[in-house]
Amino acid sequence: MTRPFTLYGSEMSPYSHKVRSWLRYKGVAHRWIPSGPGSSDPEYKRHARLPIVPTLVWPDGETAQQDSTPIVEGLEAKYPDPAIQPPGVVLGFLSTLIEEFGDEWGNKLMFHLRWYAEIDVAASSDRAARLNMTGADEAAVFARGAAIRERMAGRGRFVGSSPATAPLIFDYYVELLDILEPHLAGRRYLFGARPSFGDFALAAQLYHASSDPTGGAVMRARGPAVLDWCLRMTNPRDDGAFETWPVLAPTLAPLIAYIGRYFLPWSQANAEALARGEAEFAVELAGRPYVQPPQKYHAKSLAALREKHRAVADDAGLKAVLDAAGCTPFLAP
Repeated sequence: MTRPFTLYGSEMSPYSHKVRSWLRYKGVAHRWIPSGPGSSDPEYKRHARLPIVPTLVWPDGETAQQDSTPIVEGLEAKYPDPAIQPPGVVLGFLSTLIEEFGDEWGNKLMFHLRWYAEIDVAASSDRAARLNMTGADEAAVFARGAAIRERMAGRGRFVGSSPATAPLIFDYYVELLDILEPHLAGRRYLFGARPSFGDFALAAQLYHASSDPTGGAVMRARGPAVLDWCLRMTNPRDDGAFETWPVLAPTLAPLIAYIGRYFLPWSQANAEALARGEAEFAVELAGRPYVQPPQKYHAKSLAALREKHRAVADDAGLKAVLDAAGCTPFLAP
């Protein structure tokens, strides 16, 4: 009997959620083992090069991966049906672009909403403690929650969360919901009746935003169809075909324009700041200055996105879509 995959993850990790949703969609046998930093599980410690989740161990019991995007890409090559990329250059690249956007910009929004306001910090630290200490008495849970709160204090700066950027990030979140709501009001997934690569990444981040007090309240008020989509993506299904760009464009093009307005200019500024060795960078996003320390990992993933774009950059249809959204200047290496 073939051994299943083993996914070490956390219910508070959107990247764990992303990989688990993919495994569920494909019907790939797997074990979910709650884990994470501080875990004493010897098998997790043996496979985790870094103390992070998700950590996926393949059925051979030796091969292990820890980055959600390469994990999904590697699994997709082994289990291609049903495909998670819409057909054609235009939709295929847009799905890839949204996947990167979800992982990096979506995470910025989610992390800020989870760990900035006191009500969210209190709820999140308590929830994390209870997940890690099932069955423990209240005193122990309280102590663990206090330790988590202390450990997370100040970490928001790594994704650009600060008193100066807090109103900006909140506005970015609201604007994103207002764009997604009409698009998802009449369809099950971003590109039609089945999930795409982009769905898995963006829905995971927004699902986690919906589970916290502030992010959840705003989503319930402004994005009920977005919330339904987030919940649907916890166990997605193939309910039909992908749609075509002419059908999708009226409500999906505004999302691509949002990416060109905020995410890609921020991505380029981040990469340039790292190349210059700067401790902080400022970038104007839609006429408002945004300041944060650079994020090293994102420069790497932006380079990977640009390589994927290079392979299809000559496609006239894709160029027209990206030009209209203001994305093209930021995708050139």
